[in-house]
Amino acid sequence: MGNGIAHVVSLSGYNVLLHDISRERVETALATMNGNMSRQVHRGKITEEDRDSALARIRYAPAVDAFNEADLVIEAATEDEDVKRKILIALCPQLKPHTLIGSNTSSISITRLAAVTDRPEQFIGLHFMNPVPVMELVEMIRGIATDESTFHTARHFVETLNKTVTVAEDFPAFIVNRILLPMVNEAVYTLYEGVGSVEAIDLAMRLGARHPMGPLQLADFIGLDTCLSVMQVLYEGLADTKYRPCPLLVKYVEAGWLGRKTQRGFYDYRGEVPVPTR
Repeated sequence: MGNGIAHVVSLSGYNVLLHDISRERVETALATMNGNMSRQVHRGKITEEDRDSALARIRYAPAVDAFNEADLVIEAATEDEDVKRKILIALCPQLKPHTLIGSNTSSISITRLAAVTDRPEQFIGLHFMNPVPVMELVEMIRGIATDESTFHTARHFVETLNKTVTVAEDFPAFIVNRILLPMVNEAVYTLYEGVGSVEAIDLAMRLGARHPMGPLQLADFIGLDTCLSVMQVLYEGLADTKYRPCPLLVKYVEAGWLGRKTQRGFYDYRGEVPVPTR
């Protein structure tokens, strides 16, 4: 998600600092952005000059103190509240007093995350959709303390990226994942209970509901660990058994079968053609 956000922000003319747990991760992100932008050049979406200028605007930040002149910082760490909280606590002392902070969380309370910072009024949820260069939507979520100037400044920023804003209230998983992830979880239950095979479930939803990809294929694309994290947020935050994560989803995550990023999930991606694993 971080490299996707950096991709669209730099193409929109902004200077970008990119920080991760290691320099190698940032170099991998830059290679990914170069490849994705090159595809855009090939398709006539941008020019070679656009690509080269955008990549030149992105610099590696070796530590969070590099953000001391930033006007906006977007946290895009893994969907784990403890990880995000630690990043935010380390980040805040390095920032200018008026710097805004956005979180790309797809499910975690903006109010709770904002509360660990020294600027809850300047904190907002900016949930970009994956893959960021392709998807048009950004969910904006205000915490209880987010002030109006933060909201309007952040909205203007998102619109300069040629993205469309939808505003969600600060409830678990917001709008998109509140609807999407229970559907994915129900597809896993359908597999778990033997109602259909992986192929049958995905084919049924592609052809029967006109979805561009089946829910199990989508889960692999999102990452099964992320799917599980969102379902746990929903289950714990809303205290409703309809959000209970499917035991089969838990088992796959425990096995390290997280989808495309580990080459195995509901499909095995190690060959030329993905093959169902169940």
